[in-house]
Amino acid sequence: AAAASLASITHAAELPLDQIKMPEGFKIELFAEDLINARSLEPGAKGTIFVSTRAHGNVYAVADTDGDHKADQTWTLAEGMNSPNGIAFHDGDLYVAEISRILRWADIESNLDNPGEPEVIYDELPTEGMHGWKYLAIGPDDKLYFNVGAPCNICNKEDEDARFATIMRIHLDGSEPEVYAHGVRNTVGITWHPVTKQLWFTDNGRDMLGDEHPNCELNTVTEAGQHFGYPYCHNGDLPDPEFGEARDCAEFVAPAQNLDPHCAPLGLKFYTGDQFPAKYHHQIFIAEHGSWNRSKGRETGYRLSLVTLGEDGKATAYEDFASGWIQRTRAWGRPVDVLVQPDGSLLVSDDTAHVIYRISYES
Repeated sequence: AAAASLASITHAAELPLDQIKMPEGFKIELFAEDLINARSLEPGAKGTIFVSTRAHGNVYAVADTDGDHKADQTWTLAEGMNSPNGIAFHDGDLYVAEISRILRWADIESNLDNPGEPEVIYDELPTEGMHGWKYLAIGPDDKLYFNVGAPCNICNKEDEDARFATIMRIHLDGSEPEVYAHGVRNTVGITWHPVTKQLWFTDNGRDMLGDEHPNCELNTVTEAGQHFGYPYCHNGDLPDPEFGEARDCAEFVAPAQNLDPHCAPLGLKFYTGDQFPAKYHHQIFIAEHGSWNRSKGRETGYRLSLVTLGEDGKATAYEDFASGWIQRTRAWGRPVDVLVQPDGSLLVSDDTAHVIYRISYES
């Protein structure tokens, strides 16, 4: 049933891009289409954009070979994988994370037509499907970072398996796995500040506490081993009704910015290009996938948001940047990940419209 619904896609030419509202001077257009369930985006070294999926099980590559800012070549690198949401590229190799293992395709851009079988570099992760899909990223220390989500809406699994509700890291050869951050319910977006090199991540708040609670979160790790509250405390100051009595919210790292409740923030990037106006430089774009359990007519997300940081590195504003993927309670698109292109434009994946958008700026 899932495969059938994913295959029933609206033709990209029919997408109402005129409904997307952005600041003056910005333009949104299609970069790539017919990428069923397009999720994480990762650049190669030769202009290739790698695209993961979650529900569909495929991994794609696309390329703009004629320089017109539209992908004109597509490769299907793998099919039938187990939620291959996490992808990363390093020194020519493509890393893909399934639910319980991480794979590597060597020298991938030289073998797009025939990538062959990947090498398994790590296969000892939990097998639970709920929140088991990964986000994968290469840190400044050349290690692989990824999430191991809580296998539930709200539960305490620390004693059962200390890897649940964490961000982990391992060496590129799969050795020395370790927990880097605790108390992270379900992050599907990890990035690093371009100057401080501190890790920033989104986190999806728990469900079933009503429309307005808890907030989703934007967090930053200032040292390894920090705890961000789950399942005891949400959005920095809200004890969980089931687990909150066991710990004090003051014990945990508070969010760098509380985001809208249930907005489902996923991919995020600091803007490092020079095409957009200077005020966007080193500020954070977040793909908000959109709420599924708020009351009808009170949906949140379905947009790109912008978090602005002050000179001290702390958040000073949280606002819409691009919105309109939901109209009158009907969502025709759901942003998933963002990627800054070498020319300074911004790519945005959409796993509901099955496309990648390009956002550009002209003064």
